Amino acid sequence: MRERFFELCDHGAARLRGGEVLLAHFAGEESDFVRFNHARIRQAMTIRQAYLTLTLIDGQRRDSLTLTISDGASEDRARVERALDELRQSLAGLTEDPYLLYSREPASSERVERGHLPEPAEALDAILSAAGHSDLVGIYACGPIFRGFASSLGHRHWHEVGSMQLDWSLYHATDKAVSRSYSTANFERAELETRIHDAQSALVHLAKAPKTIEPGAYRAYLSPAAVAELVSMLNWGGLSEQAQRTKASSLQKLVDGEARLSEKFTLLEHTAAGLAPSFDEVGFSKPASVSLIREGKHVGALIGPRTAKEFGLTANADGDETLHSAEIAAGALVSADALAALDTGVYVGNLWYLNYSDRTSARVTGMTRFATFWVEKGQIVAPLNVMRFDDSLYRILGENLLDLTRERELLLSNASYGGRSVETNLLPGALLRELTFTL
Repeated sequence: MRERFFELCDHGAARLRGGEVLLAHFAGEESDFVRFNHARIRQAMTIRQAYLTLTLIDGQRRDSLTLTISDGASEDRARVERALDELRQSLAGLTEDPYLLYSREPASSERVERGHLPEPAEALDAILSAAGHSDLVGIYACGPIFRGFASSLGHRHWHEVGSMQLDWSLYHATDKAVSRSYSTANFERAELETRIHDAQSALVHLAKAPKTIEPGAYRAYLSPAAVAELVSMLNWGGLSEQAQRTKASSLQKLVDGEARLSEKFTLLEHTAAGLAPSFDEVGFSKPASVSLIREGKHVGALIGPRTAKEFGLTANADGDETLHSAEIAAGALVSADALAALDTGVYVGNLWYLNYSDRTSARVTGMTRFATFWVEKGQIVAPLNVMRFDDSLYRILGENLLDLTRERELLLSNASYGGRSVETNLLPGALLRELTFTL
């Protein structure tokens, strides 16, 4: 795919006129997909797809068009030629973009990390053997993902990473289930089996009579999956330089120094350790990491190219100014001791349907779901019926954050609409002094 991509960019660049500039972005994958239900294979397929996005720039005008890349070299070259003709016609009717920004300095990079991924038969045997007679439902996806950027100015960036993900639930009955995932670039059968067996152990507790607690504030432990949902809310405009400059960030009080989070909380965008590429869609290279919150204090933001030009800054992120390789620093709590440290309270396995109930105060509401338990003296007593929580991130990640786990879990985005995602989260669990439940 790499050679085909660069060859098509060169083919288009050779047909430019005058001062035209061509940018080319590539996205592709070779993925094995399997859908499970009742611990049986219900759908299996291999997907090979590749998309080429061409951006034609003339002065301060630009337009883009995305093509599907085939196995026919001559057909693809003809598509590129037709695309350039279409883009020239559209550019004539467009207004100039005062914030147009793209990399004009040629640069190159290459990252190829296929990892150790299982053959389909090996992975399926491990999953089905461990699942046994459990009612397992989920999706398995595995294989390399490709990203690339090239230009008529001489850019040559290539990114190729391999990963696998099993995103599954074990069902007891009705809405009672344990939802888990296993994401990695280096497959270990023993680790996959351990995670499925741990989920089966949790499933036993779901057979107990469910408990309903009164609304109020309770001591709580959030699993890494639940913490990931809170990070998604931070990611919703909170960490964007554009949002912070226009006073629209959900973390504006933190940015302005009017509030702070716990000294135990440190968040960064760690591109070098994730699966996302180290370049954006207009050719700028990203730093290996960007510190955003350090020991509870605001220290940086995600800056896209347009924002960088508007405010005279240096870009360090994609244009959407969101996390793609989120990482929260580890704490001191040993994960195996989480229930003992919780003592009595709520163990939250997953959070769902989150939204802001008060954006200016970073107040978030959402639902517990799946394996959420009532714990007494470090022992699971009963599953909890679904509860709604409503609390501020300044409290959850601030005054009420007692500790984070020493072990962290790698969570890959399970988004696959149009293609597998390269977004990752490396997150610990969180022990809270209290979390407020409203109903």
